[in-house]
Amino acid sequence: MTVPVALLLLGTLAAVVAPRLLARADWPEREPIVALWVWQCVVAGVLLCCALSMILSAAAAWKAVRGHVFAPAPHSVVAAYAPGGTGPWAGAVAVTLALGGAWTAAMLVREVHRARVRRARRRAELLVRAPLLPGEEPGSDRLVVLEGERPDAWWLPGQTPQLVITTAALRRLKGRQLDAVLAHEMGHAQWRHDWLLHCSGALASGFPQVPVFAAFRDEMHRLVELAADDVASRRFGRLTIALALVELNEDRGVFSGPCPTPQAHVPQRVHRLLAPPSRLTPARRLRLTAAAALVPLVPLLVTFVPGLRALG
Repeated sequence: MTVPVALLLLGTLAAVVAPRLLARADWPEREPIVALWVWQCVVAGVLLCCALSMILSAAAAWKAVRGHVFAPAPHSVVAAYAPGGTGPWAGAVAVTLALGGAWTAAMLVREVHRARVRRARRRAELLVRAPLLPGEEPGSDRLVVLEGERPDAWWLPGQTPQLVITTAALRRLKGRQLDAVLAHEMGHAQWRHDWLLHCSGALASGFPQVPVFAAFRDEMHRLVELAADDVASRRFGRLTIALALVELNEDRGVFSGPCPTPQAHVPQRVHRLLAPPSRLTPARRLRLTAAAALVPLVPLLVTFVPGLRALG
């Protein structure tokens, strides 16, 4: 039963230490795409620790589960995990973790359902403001222009993603600024940032007492915007996308003081674009990517080491 306990301790350690290390580091702002990968690996490692601990605890508590988990394994491997002599607490741990997994799945389903409802509502409003012409089909246009007095542009995800922009934004954006904004929104669509936001939101709302999930949600909202800014700036320049952000948001009050809205990070984004921090070297980016990929592998190693030793 030492392996399930070790997995729980490992998951707790990763959930406590990793967010603190990432919060103190300065490289996530310099490399948001790498930071997105690192955060996903950390959360995947924590969830994998819980899932593997649940399976081994259930195998230790109930013979029926043990028969399925260790069905193809020789007796020496089964004995290496010392099942059967763990007392009643193994079943309690397994049930608790199983309930946590079911709750996580339920929160994800709820988050996706709410997103679909919001998306359907916005598409219905879009059809009211921009009705289809004879012969057009819903979702056939990848770019929709709306009459509006507020400059705005957004990406509407779905099976047929659409980019929506208002006429006020068309009047405000000059030169290649419009192309930069569209490239920013296309970056969100290309990398499916909506799913990152769904998963992080589901974990944070399902387990509000777990700091790593709240930090994961907050960082996803920030990092996806930085990553999309970088995608646009590589094609059209940092100054172009910075000026476009100012044109789109200067009437929202985000530059005059604290703003508790989704645009709260816009001033920091503009400053980052105008005074870009130096990027990491390719070698360091590769090391960070490889180190992050090892985080989900560690629980697998902890799980299989006793069995491999028994076979050896």
